[in-house]
Amino acid sequence: MTEYAIDVHGLVKRFGDKAAVNGISIQMPRGQVWGFLGPNGSGKTTTIRMICGLLKVSEGSGTCLNFDIVSESKKIKALTGYMTQKFSFWEDLTIRENIEFVGRLYQLEGLRKCVDQTLETLGLIDRQYQLAGDLSGGWKQRMALAAVTMHKPELLLLDEPTAGVDPQARREFWDQIHNLTSQGMTVLVSTHYMDEAERCDEIVYLANGQLITQGRVNDIIDQSGLVTFRAEGVGVRRLSEVVGSEPGVDYVSYFGSALHVSGADADLIERALKKVGNAEEEILWEQVRPSLEDTFIALMGRAGIDERSHT
Repeated sequence: MTEYAIDVHGLVKRFGDKAAVNGISIQMPRGQVWGFLGPNGSGKTTTIRMICGLLKVSEGSGTCLNFDIVSESKKIKALTGYMTQKFSFWEDLTIRENIEFVGRLYQLEGLRKCVDQTLETLGLIDRQYQLAGDLSGGWKQRMALAAVTMHKPELLLLDEPTAGVDPQARREFWDQIHNLTSQGMTVLVSTHYMDEAERCDEIVYLANGQLITQGRVNDIIDQSGLVTFRAEGVGVRRLSEVVGSEPGVDYVSYFGSALHVSGADADLIERALKKVGNAEEEILWEQVRPSLEDTFIALMGRAGIDERSHT
């Protein structure tokens, strides 16, 4: 029998007469990394905060780490690490002073040893006396991760933790995340980066406050029913506006020097490509497997207008 770190059903959060989240249900096994994806304002942060007890649910029920999310939120918080999108530590303190202060808040025994171990594990020893305000985005992110994991939480919630940091820092961050899960920690992370989503065991896609789809990346791509054609060549970008207006073409997007054309009907897309093709430019189209980004653009289009802003 699978043991769930998160097992919630029909979560609803209203602010006034508007539902920011409407009917989210998630069952997340322990020891996995799940990605939370969706456009800005889709309800990702609100859902995360309800799960860990920072926001009271308007409707719905469930457990987090086997504790009731409504009546036992304090117990959930004690076993959870939550890293916000915005750096929320003290910039006029050194890295070590920040970590020590957080350790006192958690009332950790053997504080000095715990701080030393945390700094060592996250590669912060050489910078421990540097002011947090002088750190780059990547090092601030690493310090924040150290602070929210030093009490060895069972669940780690990360709200767009790599926004604004360079690719190398993002890669190192994810290496650290997978090291933590190998030790038994469960991680739920919201992100806008497709390469990060592909590092997750499963992904959950939210739009307009509702759960649109969830599952493994390959399964979501396969179940989307999306068909994608790709072309490279001189002048291929010139065709984007023309082909985008043809019947059966849901959207057109650039991937480096290539153009992706996607829709639900392969015959209609092929007809559109033949109609706008230019033999002199030797543009060759081939059907390819849709990328995760192709899929999510299509899902956004299918989600339609956000009715929450019209109620």
